[in-house]
Amino acid sequence: MTGAAEAPLGVARKVLAGRDAWVVGGLIRDRALGRGEKVPTPPLPAATAAATRAAPPPAVDVDLVVRDDPADVARALGRAGAGASFALSAELGAWRVVARDGSWQIDVERLRADSLEADLALRDFTINAVAQTLDGAHTIDPLGGLEDLAAKRLRATSAQAFADDPLRVLRLVRLAVGYDLQADDATLAGARACSGRLLEVSPERVFTELKLIVDSADPVAGIGLMHDIGAMAVVLPELEALRGVQQNRFHHRDAFGHTMEVLAQVVALTTAYFDGDGGPLGDAYVQSVVALLTAPLADGLTRAGALRWGALLHDAAKPATRAVGPDGRVTFLGHDSRGGELASALMVRMRASQRMRAHVASLVRHHLRLGFLVHQPQPLDRHVVYRYLRTCEPVEVDVTLLSVADRLATRGDRSEQAIEAHLQLARAMLGDAVRWHD
Repeated sequence: MTGAAEAPLGVARKVLAGRDAWVVGGLIRDRALGRGEKVPTPPLPAATAAATRAAPPPAVDVDLVVRDDPADVARALGRAGAGASFALSAELGAWRVVARDGSWQIDVERLRADSLEADLALRDFTINAVAQTLDGAHTIDPLGGLEDLAAKRLRATSAQAFADDPLRVLRLVRLAVGYDLQADDATLAGARACSGRLLEVSPERVFTELKLIVDSADPVAGIGLMHDIGAMAVVLPELEALRGVQQNRFHHRDAFGHTMEVLAQVVALTTAYFDGDGGPLGDAYVQSVVALLTAPLADGLTRAGALRWGALLHDAAKPATRAVGPDGRVTFLGHDSRGGELASALMVRMRASQRMRAHVASLVRHHLRLGFLVHQPQPLDRHVVYRYLRTCEPVEVDVTLLSVADRLATRGDRSEQAIEAHLQLARAMLGDAVRWHD
Protein backbone atom coordinates (compact mmCIF):
# COMPACT_ATOMS: atom_id res chain seq x y z
CA MET A 1 0.00 0.00 0.00
CA THR A 2 1.22 3.47 -0.84
CA GLY A 3 0.12 7.06 -0.42
CA ALA A 4 -1.43 8.70 2.60
CA ALA A 5 -2.11 5.33 4.24
CA GLU A 6 1.62 4.94 4.80
CA ALA A 7 1.46 7.13 7.90
CA PRO A 8 -0.84 4.92 10.01
CA LEU A 9 0.41 1.74 8.38
CA GLY A 10 3.96 2.72 9.20
CA VAL A 11 2.97 3.11 12.83
CA ALA A 12 1.20 -0.27 12.74
CA ARG A 13 4.21 -2.02 11.19
CA LYS A 14 6.48 -0.58 13.84
CA VAL A 15 4.28 -1.56 16.77
CA LEU A 16 3.11 -4.92 15.44
CA ALA A 17 6.31 -6.23 13.90
CA GLY A 18 6.39 -10.01 14.27
CA ARG A 19 2.82 -10.22 15.55
CA ASP A 20 -0.34 -11.43 13.83
CA ALA A 21 -2.15 -8.39 12.44
CA TRP A 22 -3.97 -7.70 9.18
CA VAL A 23 -5.57 -4.79 7.37
CA VAL A 24 -9.20 -5.63 6.58
CA GLY A 25 -12.22 -4.19 4.83
CA GLY A 26 -12.72 -0.71 3.48
CA LEU A 27 -9.21 0.42 2.63
CA ILE A 28 -8.63 -2.68 0.52
CA ARG A 29 -12.08 -2.42 -1.09
CA ASP A 30 -11.70 1.23 -2.04
CA ARG A 31 -8.21 0.81 -3.42
CA ALA A 32 -9.38 -2.11 -5.53
CA LEU A 33 -11.87 0.35 -7.03
CA GLY A 34 -9.13 2.91 -7.61
CA ARG A 35 -10.60 5.29 -5.08
CA GLY A 36 -7.45 5.92 -3.09
CA GLU A 37 -8.08 6.19 0.62
CA LYS A 38 -11.14 4.86 2.38
CA VAL A 39 -14.18 7.12 2.46
CA PRO A 40 -17.50 6.36 4.13
CA THR A 41 -19.68 7.54 1.26
CA PRO A 42 -19.43 7.43 -2.53
CA PRO A 43 -17.16 9.79 -4.49
CA LEU A 44 -18.83 13.03 -5.51
CA PRO A 45 -17.59 16.15 -7.28
CA ALA A 46 -15.10 17.78 -4.93
CA ALA A 47 -17.32 20.69 -3.96
CA THR A 48 -20.33 18.45 -3.45
CA ALA A 49 -18.42 15.99 -1.30
CA ALA A 50 -17.19 18.83 0.88
CA ALA A 51 -20.63 20.29 1.16
CA THR A 52 -22.68 17.26 2.04
CA ARG A 53 -21.20 16.37 5.37
CA ALA A 54 -19.86 18.14 8.40
CA ALA A 55 -16.69 17.26 10.23
CA PRO A 56 -15.29 15.09 7.41
CA PRO A 57 -13.63 11.85 8.45
CA PRO A 58 -9.87 11.45 8.46
CA ALA A 59 -8.26 11.13 5.04
CA VAL A 60 -7.17 7.61 5.97
CA ASP A 61 -9.22 5.10 7.95
CA VAL A 62 -7.48 1.78 8.56
CA ASP A 63 -9.17 -1.28 10.07
CA LEU A 64 -6.92 -3.82 11.78
CA VAL A 65 -7.59 -7.30 13.09
CA VAL A 66 -5.12 -8.57 15.70
CA ARG A 67 -4.70 -11.68 17.85
CA ASP A 68 -3.59 -9.66 20.85
CA ASP A 69 -5.68 -7.53 23.20
CA PRO A 70 -7.07 -4.64 21.09
CA ALA A 71 -6.82 -2.25 24.05
CA ASP A 72 -3.10 -2.90 24.49
CA VAL A 73 -2.50 -2.65 20.74
CA ALA A 74 -4.46 0.60 20.45
CA ARG A 75 -2.62 2.23 23.33
CA ALA A 76 0.71 1.22 21.82
CA LEU A 77 -0.33 2.58 18.42
CA GLY A 78 -1.40 5.84 20.04
CA ARG A 79 1.93 6.25 21.82
CA ALA A 80 3.94 5.43 18.69
CA GLY A 81 1.88 7.61 16.36
CA ALA A 82 1.19 10.61 18.59
CA GLY A 83 -2.47 9.73 18.67
CA ALA A 84 -5.25 9.30 21.18
CA SER A 85 -6.74 5.84 21.85
CA PHE A 86 -10.15 4.99 23.27
CA ALA A 87 -12.68 2.16 23.42
CA LEU A 88 -15.03 2.16 20.45
CA SER A 89 -17.34 -0.78 21.21
CA ALA A 90 -17.48 -2.63 24.50
CA GLU A 91 -19.58 -5.35 22.85
CA LEU A 92 -17.04 -6.04 20.11
CA GLY A 93 -13.98 -5.11 22.12
CA ALA A 94 -13.03 -2.61 19.42
CA TRP A 95 -10.69 0.34 19.97
CA ARG A 96 -9.88 3.42 17.92
CA VAL A 97 -6.70 5.43 17.56
CA VAL A 98 -6.95 8.95 16.10
CA ALA A 99 -3.99 11.05 14.98
CA ARG A 100 -3.82 14.30 16.89
CA ASP A 101 -3.85 16.25 13.64
CA GLY A 102 -6.97 14.35 12.51
CA SER A 103 -5.29 13.01 9.36
CA TRP A 104 -5.87 9.32 10.08
CA GLN A 105 -7.50 6.83 12.37
CA ILE A 106 -7.01 3.14 13.06
CA ASP A 107 -9.77 0.84 14.33
CA VAL A 108 -8.51 -2.26 16.11
CA GLU A 109 -10.52 -5.45 16.67
CA ARG A 110 -9.54 -8.83 18.06
CA LEU A 111 -9.62 -11.84 15.75
CA ARG A 112 -13.05 -13.37 16.36
CA ALA A 113 -12.25 -16.92 15.31
CA ASP A 114 -9.42 -19.45 15.28
CA SER A 115 -8.17 -18.27 11.90
CA LEU A 116 -8.24 -15.14 9.79
CA GLU A 117 -10.31 -16.91 7.13
CA ALA A 118 -12.92 -17.88 9.72
CA ASP A 119 -12.97 -14.32 11.03
CA LEU A 120 -13.57 -12.93 7.55
CA ALA A 121 -16.50 -15.32 7.10
CA LEU A 122 -18.19 -13.64 10.08
CA ARG A 123 -18.22 -10.25 8.36
CA ASP A 124 -21.15 -8.69 6.52
CA PHE A 125 -20.43 -8.76 2.78
CA THR A 126 -17.74 -10.44 0.72
CA ILE A 127 -16.38 -7.11 -0.51
CA ASN A 128 -15.55 -6.30 3.12
CA ALA A 129 -14.21 -9.78 3.89
CA VAL A 130 -10.80 -9.19 2.33
CA ALA A 131 -7.56 -8.81 4.28
CA GLN A 132 -3.94 -7.96 3.59
CA THR A 133 -0.76 -8.32 5.52
CA LEU A 134 0.54 -5.04 6.92
CA ASP A 135 3.16 -4.77 4.18
CA GLY A 136 0.50 -5.28 1.50
CA ALA A 137 2.41 -8.22 0.03
CA HIS A 138 -0.29 -10.83 0.57
CA THR A 139 -4.05 -10.60 0.05
CA ILE A 140 -6.40 -13.00 1.79
CA ASP A 141 -9.75 -13.25 0.00
CA PRO A 142 -11.37 -16.58 0.89
CA LEU A 143 -14.90 -15.60 -0.21
CA GLY A 144 -14.11 -13.99 -3.56
CA GLY A 145 -14.80 -10.43 -2.45
CA LEU A 146 -12.51 -8.82 -5.00
CA GLU A 147 -14.14 -10.79 -7.79
CA ASP A 148 -17.55 -9.64 -6.56
CA LEU A 149 -16.32 -6.07 -6.47
CA ALA A 150 -15.09 -6.28 -10.06
CA ALA A 151 -18.47 -7.67 -11.08
CA LYS A 152 -20.29 -4.92 -9.12
CA ARG A 153 -21.96 -7.64 -7.09
CA LEU A 154 -22.96 -7.27 -3.44
CA ARG A 155 -23.10 -10.63 -1.71
CA ALA A 156 -23.57 -11.53 1.95
CA THR A 157 -20.83 -13.65 3.46
CA SER A 158 -23.34 -16.25 4.63
CA ALA A 159 -27.03 -16.98 5.10
CA GLN A 160 -26.55 -16.00 8.75
CA ALA A 161 -25.06 -12.58 8.05
CA PHE A 162 -28.22 -10.49 8.56
CA ALA A 163 -29.41 -12.48 11.54
CA ASP A 164 -26.04 -11.87 13.22
CA ASP A 165 -26.57 -8.11 12.92
CA PRO A 166 -29.85 -6.81 11.43
CA LEU A 167 -28.27 -3.39 10.86
CA ARG A 168 -26.63 -5.02 7.86
CA VAL A 169 -30.00 -4.69 6.10
CA LEU A 170 -29.43 -0.92 5.96
CA ARG A 171 -25.72 -1.36 5.28
CA LEU A 172 -26.68 -3.30 2.17
CA VAL A 173 -28.53 -0.23 0.94
CA ARG A 174 -25.72 2.12 1.85
CA LEU A 175 -23.09 0.02 0.04
CA ALA A 176 -25.34 -0.58 -2.98
CA VAL A 177 -25.97 3.11 -3.62
CA GLY A 178 -22.52 4.17 -2.46
CA TYR A 179 -20.61 1.84 -4.75
CA ASP A 180 -23.13 1.23 -7.54
CA LEU A 181 -23.46 -2.46 -6.66
CA GLN A 182 -26.26 -4.93 -7.32
CA ALA A 183 -27.11 -7.30 -4.49
CA ASP A 184 -27.64 -10.89 -5.62
CA ASP A 185 -30.98 -12.64 -5.10
CA ALA A 186 -29.91 -14.62 -2.04
CA THR A 187 -28.58 -11.48 -0.35
CA LEU A 188 -31.79 -9.54 -1.07
CA ALA A 189 -33.85 -12.43 0.26
CA GLY A 190 -31.77 -12.54 3.43
CA ALA A 191 -32.20 -8.81 3.95
CA ARG A 192 -35.98 -9.03 3.45
CA ALA A 193 -36.22 -11.86 5.93
CA CYS A 194 -34.47 -9.82 8.61
CA SER A 195 -35.76 -6.32 7.88
CA GLY A 196 -38.30 -6.51 10.69
CA ARG A 197 -35.50 -7.09 13.16
CA LEU A 198 -34.22 -3.57 12.54
CA LEU A 199 -36.50 -2.69 15.46
CA GLU A 200 -34.00 -4.52 17.67
CA VAL A 201 -31.14 -2.25 16.61
CA SER A 202 -30.36 0.87 18.61
CA PRO A 203 -31.77 4.06 17.06
CA GLU A 204 -28.32 5.64 17.05
CA ARG A 205 -26.92 2.90 14.80
CA VAL A 206 -29.96 3.07 12.52
CA PHE A 207 -29.63 6.85 12.20
CA THR A 208 -25.94 6.53 11.35
CA GLU A 209 -26.73 4.32 8.36
CA LEU A 210 -29.75 6.38 7.32
CA LYS A 211 -27.68 9.56 7.29
CA LEU A 212 -25.19 7.95 4.92
CA ILE A 213 -27.97 6.70 2.64
CA VAL A 214 -29.77 10.06 2.53
CA ASP A 215 -26.43 11.84 2.11
CA SER A 216 -25.32 9.60 -0.76
CA ALA A 217 -25.00 10.48 -4.42
CA ASP A 218 -28.40 8.89 -5.15
CA PRO A 219 -30.63 9.00 -2.07
CA VAL A 220 -33.77 8.38 -4.13
CA ALA A 221 -32.38 5.02 -5.26
CA GLY A 222 -31.43 4.30 -1.67
CA ILE A 223 -34.95 4.98 -0.41
CA GLY A 224 -36.34 2.83 -3.21
CA LEU A 225 -34.11 -0.09 -2.28
CA MET A 226 -35.06 0.33 1.38
CA HIS A 227 -38.69 -0.06 0.36
CA ASP A 228 -37.99 -3.09 -1.83
CA ILE A 229 -36.38 -5.03 1.02
CA GLY A 230 -38.94 -3.98 3.60
CA ALA A 231 -36.68 -1.70 5.61
CA MET A 232 -38.45 1.59 4.99
CA ALA A 233 -41.68 0.51 6.66
CA VAL A 234 -39.67 -0.42 9.76
CA VAL A 235 -37.31 2.52 10.20
CA LEU A 236 -39.16 5.29 8.32
CA PRO A 237 -42.86 4.40 8.52
CA GLU A 238 -43.68 8.09 7.98
CA LEU A 239 -42.42 7.75 4.39
CA GLU A 240 -44.10 4.41 3.79
CA ALA A 241 -47.43 5.98 4.80
CA LEU A 242 -47.17 8.43 1.89
CA ARG A 243 -47.54 5.69 -0.71
CA GLY A 244 -50.86 5.84 -2.50
CA VAL A 245 -51.92 9.15 -0.90
CA GLN A 246 -53.54 10.87 -3.85
CA GLN A 247 -53.28 14.65 -4.15
CA ASN A 248 -55.16 17.43 -5.92
CA ARG A 249 -55.05 18.33 -9.58
CA PHE A 250 -52.03 20.56 -9.13
CA HIS A 251 -49.90 17.48 -8.40
CA HIS A 252 -48.91 14.86 -10.94
CA ARG A 253 -47.85 12.15 -8.45
CA ASP A 254 -49.01 10.72 -5.15
CA ALA A 255 -47.49 12.05 -1.93
CA PHE A 256 -44.64 9.55 -1.93
CA GLY A 257 -43.69 10.06 -5.56
CA HIS A 258 -43.82 13.81 -5.02
CA THR A 259 -41.56 13.52 -1.97
CA MET A 260 -38.98 11.58 -3.97
CA GLU A 261 -39.06 14.24 -6.66
CA VAL A 262 -38.57 16.99 -4.07
CA LEU A 263 -35.58 15.11 -2.69
CA ALA A 264 -34.14 14.77 -6.19
CA GLN A 265 -34.71 18.49 -6.81
CA VAL A 266 -32.93 19.38 -3.56
CA VAL A 267 -29.94 17.28 -4.65
CA ALA A 268 -29.96 18.92 -8.10
CA LEU A 269 -30.36 22.42 -6.71
CA THR A 270 -27.58 22.15 -4.13
CA THR A 271 -25.31 20.46 -6.66
CA ALA A 272 -25.90 23.36 -9.06
CA TYR A 273 -24.77 25.76 -6.34
CA PHE A 274 -21.68 23.67 -5.60
CA ASP A 275 -20.91 23.68 -9.32
CA GLY A 276 -21.04 27.48 -9.25
CA ASP A 277 -24.14 28.47 -11.22
CA GLY A 278 -27.08 28.33 -8.82
CA GLY A 279 -29.27 26.47 -11.29
CA PRO A 280 -32.79 27.90 -11.65
CA LEU A 281 -32.10 30.58 -9.03
CA GLY A 282 -29.13 32.05 -10.89
CA ASP A 283 -25.61 32.78 -9.72
CA ALA A 284 -26.12 36.06 -7.87
CA TYR A 285 -25.59 34.57 -4.38
CA VAL A 286 -23.63 31.41 -5.10
CA GLN A 287 -20.75 32.07 -2.71
CA SER A 288 -23.01 32.97 0.18
CA VAL A 289 -25.36 30.04 -0.36
CA VAL A 290 -22.50 27.56 -0.70
CA ALA A 291 -20.88 28.90 2.47
CA LEU A 292 -24.15 28.40 4.32
CA LEU A 293 -24.85 24.92 2.91
CA THR A 294 -21.35 23.69 3.68
CA ALA A 295 -21.46 24.89 7.28
CA PRO A 296 -21.47 22.05 9.83
CA LEU A 297 -24.84 21.80 11.53
CA ALA A 298 -25.05 18.79 13.86
CA ASP A 299 -24.83 14.99 14.00
CA GLY A 300 -22.10 14.89 11.35
CA LEU A 301 -24.23 16.72 8.78
CA THR A 302 -23.99 20.09 7.12
CA ARG A 303 -27.00 22.26 6.38
CA ALA A 304 -27.04 20.71 2.88
CA GLY A 305 -27.40 17.28 4.45
CA ALA A 306 -30.13 18.49 6.80
CA LEU A 307 -31.96 20.02 3.83
CA ARG A 308 -32.33 16.53 2.38
CA TRP A 309 -34.08 15.45 5.58
CA GLY A 310 -36.36 18.45 5.27
CA ALA A 311 -37.24 17.30 1.75
CA LEU A 312 -37.93 13.76 2.95
CA LEU A 313 -40.28 14.88 5.71
CA HIS A 314 -41.87 18.06 4.34
CA ASP A 315 -45.17 16.33 3.47
CA ALA A 316 -45.05 13.57 6.07
CA ALA A 317 -48.26 14.76 7.74
CA LYS A 318 -50.35 14.59 4.56
CA PRO A 319 -51.87 11.18 5.35
CA ALA A 320 -53.13 12.52 8.68
CA THR A 321 -54.50 15.77 7.23
CA ARG A 322 -56.00 14.61 3.93
CA ALA A 323 -59.62 15.60 3.43
CA VAL A 324 -62.01 15.69 0.48
CA GLY A 325 -64.53 18.52 0.27
CA PRO A 326 -68.10 18.36 -1.07
CA ASP A 327 -66.80 19.53 -4.42
CA GLY A 328 -64.27 16.67 -4.54
CA ARG A 329 -61.31 18.95 -3.84
CA VAL A 330 -58.49 17.28 -1.92
CA THR A 331 -56.90 19.32 0.86
CA PHE A 332 -54.14 18.83 3.41
CA LEU A 333 -54.83 21.75 5.73
CA GLY A 334 -52.28 22.10 8.50
CA HIS A 335 -49.88 19.50 7.15
CA ASP A 336 -47.04 21.99 7.50
CA SER A 337 -47.48 22.61 11.23
CA ARG A 338 -48.38 19.01 12.02
CA GLY A 339 -45.51 17.92 9.84
CA GLY A 340 -43.12 19.96 11.95
CA GLU A 341 -44.31 18.07 15.02
CA LEU A 342 -43.97 14.75 13.22
CA ALA A 343 -40.45 15.58 12.00
CA SER A 344 -39.40 16.54 15.51
CA ALA A 345 -40.80 13.28 16.90
CA LEU A 346 -38.97 11.27 14.26
CA MET A 347 -35.68 12.97 15.10
CA VAL A 348 -36.28 12.26 18.79
CA ARG A 349 -36.84 8.60 17.91
CA MET A 350 -33.53 8.59 16.02
CA ARG A 351 -31.76 10.12 19.03
CA ALA A 352 -30.76 13.10 16.89
CA SER A 353 -29.39 16.19 18.59
CA GLN A 354 -31.66 19.01 19.69
CA ARG A 355 -30.18 21.25 17.03
CA MET A 356 -30.86 18.78 14.23
CA ARG A 357 -34.35 18.15 15.54
CA ALA A 358 -35.22 21.86 15.63
CA HIS A 359 -33.64 22.56 12.24
CA VAL A 360 -35.49 19.83 10.33
CA ALA A 361 -38.77 20.59 12.11
CA SER A 362 -38.45 24.27 11.11
CA LEU A 363 -37.85 23.34 7.48
CA VAL A 364 -41.01 21.26 7.46
CA ARG A 365 -43.09 23.78 9.39
CA HIS A 366 -42.25 26.68 7.08
CA HIS A 367 -41.96 25.02 3.67
CA LEU A 368 -45.24 26.50 2.40
CA ARG A 369 -44.68 30.12 3.45
CA LEU A 370 -42.95 31.38 0.33
CA GLY A 371 -45.60 29.79 -1.88
CA PHE A 372 -48.34 31.66 -0.04
CA LEU A 373 -46.56 34.96 -0.75
CA VAL A 374 -46.69 34.38 -4.51
CA HIS A 375 -50.35 35.42 -4.42
CA GLN A 376 -49.63 38.80 -2.81
CA PRO A 377 -48.93 41.99 -4.83
CA GLN A 378 -45.42 41.95 -6.27
CA PRO A 379 -42.84 43.13 -5.44
CA LEU A 380 -43.59 42.29 -1.84
CA ASP A 381 -43.94 45.02 0.71
CA ARG A 382 -40.84 45.20 2.88
CA HIS A 383 -42.88 44.46 5.99
CA VAL A 384 -44.08 41.22 4.39
CA VAL A 385 -40.49 40.26 3.57
CA TYR A 386 -39.44 41.07 7.13
CA ARG A 387 -42.18 38.88 8.59
CA TYR A 388 -41.18 35.98 6.35
CA LEU A 389 -37.52 36.20 7.32
CA ARG A 390 -38.24 36.69 11.00
CA THR A 391 -40.71 33.81 11.11
CA CYS A 392 -38.44 31.37 9.25
CA GLU A 393 -35.25 32.27 11.10
CA PRO A 394 -32.79 30.48 11.34
CA VAL A 395 -33.70 28.45 8.25
CA GLU A 396 -34.69 31.42 6.09
CA VAL A 397 -32.21 30.53 3.32
CA ASP A 398 -32.60 26.76 3.58
CA VAL A 399 -36.41 26.80 3.52
CA THR A 400 -36.41 29.15 0.53
CA LEU A 401 -34.39 26.51 -1.35
CA LEU A 402 -36.74 23.78 -0.12
CA SER A 403 -39.76 25.72 -1.36
CA VAL A 404 -38.19 25.95 -4.81
CA ALA A 405 -37.53 22.20 -4.89
CA ASP A 406 -41.13 21.60 -3.77
CA ARG A 407 -42.50 23.87 -6.49
CA LEU A 408 -40.32 22.31 -9.23
CA ALA A 409 -41.61 18.87 -8.23
CA THR A 410 -45.27 19.92 -8.51
CA ARG A 411 -46.28 19.69 -12.16
CA GLY A 412 -50.04 19.36 -12.36
CA ASP A 413 -52.51 21.91 -13.74
CA ARG A 414 -51.03 25.32 -14.66
CA SER A 415 -47.66 24.27 -13.33
CA GLU A 416 -45.52 26.26 -15.80
CA GLN A 417 -46.98 29.60 -14.76
CA ALA A 418 -46.86 28.66 -11.08
CA ILE A 419 -43.23 27.57 -11.27
CA GLU A 420 -42.13 30.76 -13.04
CA ALA A 421 -43.93 32.99 -10.52
CA HIS A 422 -42.41 31.07 -7.62
CA LEU A 423 -38.90 31.26 -9.07
CA GLN A 424 -39.16 35.02 -9.59
CA LEU A 425 -40.18 35.51 -5.99
CA ALA A 426 -37.56 33.07 -4.71
CA ARG A 427 -34.75 34.85 -6.55
CA ALA A 428 -35.69 38.11 -4.88
CA MET A 429 -36.29 36.56 -1.46
CA LEU A 430 -33.03 34.61 -1.55
CA GLY A 431 -31.02 37.82 -1.63
CA ASP A 432 -32.91 39.16 1.37
CA ALA A 433 -32.53 35.84 3.18
CA VAL A 434 -28.78 35.71 2.58
CA ARG A 435 -28.34 39.25 3.86
CA TRP A 436 -30.61 38.52 6.85
CA HIS A 437 -28.64 35.38 7.72
CA ASP A 438 -25.30 37.18 7.44
